[in-house]
Amino acid sequence: MKDSGMEAINERIRQFRDSLSLENAPRPGSPLWAGVDLGTANIVTAVVDREGTPIAGMTTRSKSTVRDGLVFDYMGVMSILKTHVQVLRSRGFDIRDAAAAYPPGTIGRNQQAFGHILNGAGLEAVSLVDEPSAAALALGIDSGCVVDIGGGTTGISILEDGEVVYTGDEPTGGHHLDLVIAGSMGVSIEEAEAMKNNPAHQRMLAGMVMPVFEKMGAIVREHTASYNPKQIHLVGGTSSFPGADAVIAQETGLPVFLPDDPLLVTPLGTALHAALAASGRKAAANE
Repeated sequence: MKDSGMEAINERIRQFRDSLSLENAPRPGSPLWAGVDLGTANIVTAVVDREGTPIAGMTTRSKSTVRDGLVFDYMGVMSILKTHVQVLRSRGFDIRDAAAAYPPGTIGRNQQAFGHILNGAGLEAVSLVDEPSAAALALGIDSGCVVDIGGGTTGISILEDGEVVYTGDEPTGGHHLDLVIAGSMGVSIEEAEAMKNNPAHQRMLAGMVMPVFEKMGAIVREHTASYNPKQIHLVGGTSSFPGADAVIAQETGLPVFLPDDPLLVTPLGTALHAALAASGRKAAANE
C-alpha cells in the first residue's frame, strides 16, 4: 500500500477517534448509520454519515460480556449497547439502521445473536458482516491478509477480490498477555491488564510479552503459508502494544501495515457496511 493510501486510511480513523468526544454534530437531515463491534475486551459503536465520514462513536469495556467473539452475557451486552444508543441519540445522533460484526467462522444462532442484540437495543439490523470484511472495508482493500489480534484470539483472514477465501482463529490474544504479566509480576489479571494498557509500563513489560507476539506471528505464518500474501494488515486493540507489528513482521517475513488506533478499524468498517446495506435495500425497494 502506498504511503498516500495509508495516510488517507489513518486520517479517517483519526476522524473516528476524535468523534468519540461527541462534540461534532450531524448535518441536518443527513441519514446516519451505526456499526457495532462486540469485542472480547471492548464494545465499540461507530456512526457515519452519507459520505462515510465518521461523526460519532462510543467505546466501553466489555467486562467479560463477550468471550472469544461469542456472546456470553446477553443482557450485559444489551445493557452496554442500549446505553450507547441512548447517549448518542440524546446528543443529536439519531441512529436507526445498524450493522454488527461477528468473528469469522461464526454461524447459525451464534451469528444471529449479534442481530438480535442490535434489535434489542432499539436499532434496525440492516446487515451482519464478518470482522475481516468490515476491517477490509475501512482499510480500503479487497485483497490481502487481515490479522485481528483481539482480547481472546488471533484471527487470520485472506481476502481475494472482496471475498473472504480463508479464515483461521487461534486462542491467543490480549488476555494471554495479561496472564503472562500477572504470573511474572504477582498481580491480579485486572491489575495486569491495566499495566499492559498503561504506556508508562509498556517498555518494562515488553520483554515479558514479546514471546506471546512471537507465537502470534508463528500462527499467522502457518495460516498464510498456502496463500503467500504480499502484506499483512494488522487490526484489533492488542496489536497497538508497542513493537507488536515489528515482531509479527519478523516472524512472517512480510511487511505489516498497522493503522492508527487499530481497535477502531473494524467498528468503522461495520458502520460503512451498514450504510452500503441500507442504501442497497432502499434501492431495491424503489425498483
